[in-house]
Amino acid sequence: MAITAAMVKELRETTGAGMMDAKKALTENDGNMEAAIDWLRTKGLAKAAKKADRVAAEGLVGVQVSGGRGVAVEINSETDFVAKNADFQQLVRDITGVALNGAGDIEALKAADLGGKPVGDVVTGAIARIGENLTLRRVQVLEGETVVSYVHNAAADGLGKIGVLVALSGPADKAQTVGKQFAMHIAATNPVSLSEATMDQAALERELQVQTAKALEENASSAKPKPEAVIQNNIIPGRMKKFVAENTLLGQAFVMNPDLTVEQAAKEAGVEITGYARVMVGEGIEKKEEDFAAEVAKTLSGA
Repeated sequence: MAITAAMVKELRETTGAGMMDAKKALTENDGNMEAAIDWLRTKGLAKAAKKADRVAAEGLVGVQVSGGRGVAVEINSETDFVAKNADFQQLVRDITGVALNGAGDIEALKAADLGGKPVGDVVTGAIARIGENLTLRRVQVLEGETVVSYVHNAAADGLGKIGVLVALSGPADKAQTVGKQFAMHIAATNPVSLSEATMDQAALERELQVQTAKALEENASSAKPKPEAVIQNNIIPGRMKKFVAENTLLGQAFVMNPDLTVEQAAKEAGVEITGYARVMVGEGIEKKEEDFAAEVAKTLSGA
């Protein structure tokens, strides 16, 4: 497969690797981006890719909770100006309310009634009224004994750039108090899953392969190589334990008290975290990058 400059650029931006290293990684892996990332990590030339760092889109996340049910709804717009538009904010608020009352997936939400019309038609009407393309993109539903919400970068009450829901069991008063702190933690750290048991097993296996290859390569080039048993029984399991701790909510160091894990902090508070949801505006959407000078020239030319 031909390795293009654009592919090298993307890999460099993703991993922070040098140009020649990025090109070699792509060449060695027939242009496969994910395999090239793993190859660079094995060589110690890149950090784990975090795709969320490379994506962006505009709009708002609406969050509402009632009793033991919470919802987070993402509606995208073309520009950030629309997120400040009172009409758009009310639209997000209204649609989030519809989701809270029972529409639990995106298709059901689009078909649900809002003021005598399907939600999908209401969004279409708002496009003509507001003057930008709008997309009803995601709905997340979380249920539990107690559900607590938090909105980061709030544009208005219950509306912002990141919406978090946390479900907890235990005394409701304690769950409400500490749940808000856990929700803020989730907004900041973006854990991959609740616990090791809920992690994607394919992702765990892939990480194990990377850490195994990396440990063996480092040991082979070391001036004082360690016995194979030490690598297999200590080094690799230790790195996997760290990976799990850093990427699972319950295993992470609690931002409010880094001496405790989130699981320990919950236990001390007398509650248990049973689930969570985190929705960030634009997550997973590649935003088209335009050359600013070219954009200005295009505007001035009236194109």
